[in-house]
Amino acid sequence: MSIQKEIKRITTNTIQEMKQNGEKITMLTAYDFSMATIVDSGGVEIILVGDSASNVMAGHETTLPITLDQMIYHAASVVRAVKHALVVVDLPFGSYQGDSKKALYSAIRVMKESGAHAVKLEGGAEVKESIERILMAGIPVMGHLGLTPQSIYKFGTYQVRAKEAAEAEKLRQDALLLQEIGCFSIVLEKIPAGLAKKVSDGLTIPTIGIGAGPYCDGQVLVINDMLGLTKGFKPRFLRQYLNLYEEIHGAVKSYVNDVKNNTFPSEQEQY
Repeated sequence: MSIQKEIKRITTNTIQEMKQNGEKITMLTAYDFSMATIVDSGGVEIILVGDSASNVMAGHETTLPITLDQMIYHAASVVRAVKHALVVVDLPFGSYQGDSKKALYSAIRVMKESGAHAVKLEGGAEVKESIERILMAGIPVMGHLGLTPQSIYKFGTYQVRAKEAAEAEKLRQDALLLQEIGCFSIVLEKIPAGLAKKVSDGLTIPTIGIGAGPYCDGQVLVINDMLGLTKGFKPRFLRQYLNLYEEIHGAVKSYVNDVKNNTFPSEQEQY
């Protein structure tokens, strides 16, 4: 007789224990109910409702246009599907920078209206006051350092960050600051693997990398990229596990062909 293992809800405490135990953390994005159902049942610990929805769901060039209302819509759709994973939601551009009261208001809206479990903010010392205010309200915060896509117009490029000593040192200091003020984990995006190792080894909270090498405590990818739904986007850090663009494209062509040739619906497909 097989005993079915009870699936326990992942919490921020679970994530921190995984770091202490040397167990790798998995995170993927999701933006809708159907995909979140699959991702959650696949066993990832964290589902990120990323502002990358601005790119892959809405077709914008950057993450900047997506609104707080839109992020809440996507987050609520994901939360309704999830039974296991910790759901983290990006606070979008303009909802927290430079105004800690607005940041708190944004985070509270996300938590109340979507049912998510935590929020994520980009930046270090620049957003310290916003993070502190959110944490004081009892809302868990995930940090994000390195390439911060909401600052793309400042950087002017999506190239690797913190290759120079001064920027690398600021990133290390920012990581320590985020840990000190109470973030439960930090995403490290597109930084040298050696720097990611130093940062990860120097923290008691877990790091989750994207384009930051194998030494982070976990990894994250955008689900649309990982499944090959996004045609032509193949950065070095991306491992594409499927080519769904071609699979779905082929299925659509077959459907069109069957309808045009009057072979769909068949006798078995009618009442």
